[in-house]
Amino acid sequence: MSAPHRLAPALRSTGTIWAGFLAALLLAGCGGGGAGSGTTVPPTTLPTGPNVTSVLVDAGIGATGVNIPSVSVTICTPGGATCQTIDHVLLDTGSTGLRIMALALTQVTPSTLPAVNAAAGPVWECLVFADGYSFGSVRTADVQIANGKASSLQIQVIGDPAVPGIPPDCSAATGVSMNTPTSFGANGVLGVNPLEYDCGSACETVANPGGLGFYYACPGGVCANITMLQANQVQNPISFLGGSDHNGVEIVLPSIPTEGAASATGALALGVDTESNNQLGSATLLDVDPVFGEFKATYKGVPLPGGFIDSGSTAYYFDDSNPLLLPCTVNTGFYCPTNSITLQATNSGFSNGASNTPSFTIASADLLLSTHGNYAAFSNIGGTDPTGTTSFDWGLPFFYGRRVFVGTQGQASSAGPGPFFAY
Repeated sequence: MSAPHRLAPALRSTGTIWAGFLAALLLAGCGGGGAGSGTTVPPTTLPTGPNVTSVLVDAGIGATGVNIPSVSVTICTPGGATCQTIDHVLLDTGSTGLRIMALALTQVTPSTLPAVNAAAGPVWECLVFADGYSFGSVRTADVQIANGKASSLQIQVIGDPAVPGIPPDCSAATGVSMNTPTSFGANGVLGVNPLEYDCGSACETVANPGGLGFYYACPGGVCANITMLQANQVQNPISFLGGSDHNGVEIVLPSIPTEGAASATGALALGVDTESNNQLGSATLLDVDPVFGEFKATYKGVPLPGGFIDSGSTAYYFDDSNPLLLPCTVNTGFYCPTNSITLQATNSGFSNGASNTPSFTIASADLLLSTHGNYAAFSNIGGTDPTGTTSFDWGLPFFYGRRVFVGTQGQASSAGPGPFFAY
C-alpha cells in the first residue's frame, strides 16, 4: 500500500491512494526466490511489444513534484462507443484501482459512465492521504492499458461534478481537497499493487473501517457510510484484463546519475512470465500478506512488519536516529546528510522464506533540489516514516536500474500465485 507522503516547498508528494485498508495505520503468492545481496544489473534495454506501454517520470501536472511516474490509459463507455486516452495517470504499486479526475474526462464524461449503485443509491468513495483527500463517484467503464482490455470495470471518478457534498469524516483529517489534476499532480491513478480490491473484506462487514471514509451512499444529498461487497468495489484493472497478461505487471526504469535527471523514461509490461519480455528470471520473489499487501522488512536489526514497494512514493520512507542523517531545513521530513550515506535493509517474504538485502543511498534532498531545480528524477532521496516506526517504504528511487514485478492476488504465474513483489 502507499505510504503517507509529506509536502515540502520543493519536494511535493502526489498524495498516492492508500489501498487494501490497514486498520493499524492511522491514516488510512507464494513461490521461490533465493536470498541475495539485492544488487541488480541495471537494465540496458526496456521491454517492447504490444503488451508494453511507456512510463514517464517527471514533475507531474503543475510541474511541482519529483519522482512522479505516469502512464497513459484509455477510458471508454461500456461497449466502447466513445473512448478517450488520458495521459499523466500516476503509476502506483501501492494502491488498487483506477481513479480518473473528472476534469480530465472531456470526451468520455462522468455522466456517460454508468454509476455503481447500492440499495440507497449511487456509490461514492473517499480516500484520505497524508496530505489531503479525494472524493468521487464509483462508475463502470471499459479500460485499455497497452493491448490489455478490461470490460465493465469499476473505477472512481474523482471530483465528479454530480457530487452531493463532501462528507465531514472524509475531509476532517486534513481539510485539503485534492480533487483536481493540479492539486493532485496527475490526471488519475493506476493502482496496480498486489491486491485485487481496494478495501477488501474490511468494507464488506464494516461501513467505515478505521474512520477513514471509503464507501458512501448520499440519498437526498446526505452522505452516510455503507458496506461494500468486494465484487462491487474499485478493482485492480490488471486482474480483469482479457488474454493471458492479467496476472501482474513488470516495471522497468533506467539507472540515473547520482545528481538526478530532468526526467526518465521506462516501461510497464503487462503480465508476469507470460511473454518473452516479462520473465522473472532470477528475481527474488517475496510473497505478501493477502490482506494488507505487505512483506517483512528488517532495518538495522529492527523487524518492521510493514514492508512494501511503492512507485507512488516519491522517496524511501523509513526511520533512523543516525545523527549523520540530518533533517532537512527546507524539505522538512526528509534527510539531508552532509555526505551521501549508503544503507541496507532486508526484505523477507510474508510466508515463503525468501529474503533479499538491497542497498540504497541517501543524499541531501535540500542540496539536490537547490542545485538541480529543474530535475524531477532522483534515486537517492529519503525521509522519515510518517506512520511511526513500523514500516519501510521502498519508494520510486528503488525502481531506478531495476526490474520490479507485481504478482496480482488470485492469479497464477510460473513461480506461484499472487500476491507478491519480485525484483
